[in-house]
Amino acid sequence: MADTKPEAAGGAEPPVVVKKYANRRLYNTESSSYVTLEDLALMVRQGRDFVVYDAKSGEDITRSVLTQIIVEQEGKGANLLPTQFLRQLIGVYGGPVEALVPHFLDSAMAAFARQQEQLRRTMQESMGALPAPLAEMGKQNMAMFERAMAMFNPFARGESDEVAALKAEVARLKAELAEARRRG
Repeated sequence: MADTKPEAAGGAEPPVVVKKYANRRLYNTESSSYVTLEDLALMVRQGRDFVVYDAKSGEDITRSVLTQIIVEQEGKGANLLPTQFLRQLIGVYGGPVEALVPHFLDSAMAAFARQQEQLRRTMQESMGALPAPLAEMGKQNMAMFERAMAMFNPFARGESDEVAALKAEVARLKAELAEARRRG
């Protein structure tokens, strides 16, 4: 692990380097102070990027620390992630679509953020005509989340033509196998 800050892409401010020590304390190298998971959550909300390295091994542990922040927020009663979503997400691990999920979730959250920004602008521009834009945004958000849920459980909302064709093929093969066993 380098003691210098990683370079930022596109001239943006470089991410803050945070070191996690064996005693589980987090040290912000930019401010030369210890920080908490709540402090890191605040940095995320403020749009400030950071990376977390294990102080001993130098391993990048940012993902696990971000996951810890989510678990802590959920434990405080935030309940942002529905139980069924969590079950579906766990079910994807080790499955054939596991590699697609990170890109899909990034895209879905980026679309959600764009819609929230559009909603904010709409509210500022037209306070009198608010119900119609809000209703449309709500429909778009619901459609996006339904697509996201269908991604994790493609059989929950109905079958695509491809899935139906595959099921028909499996049924045909089972019938052929049963017929072959019966004959011989």
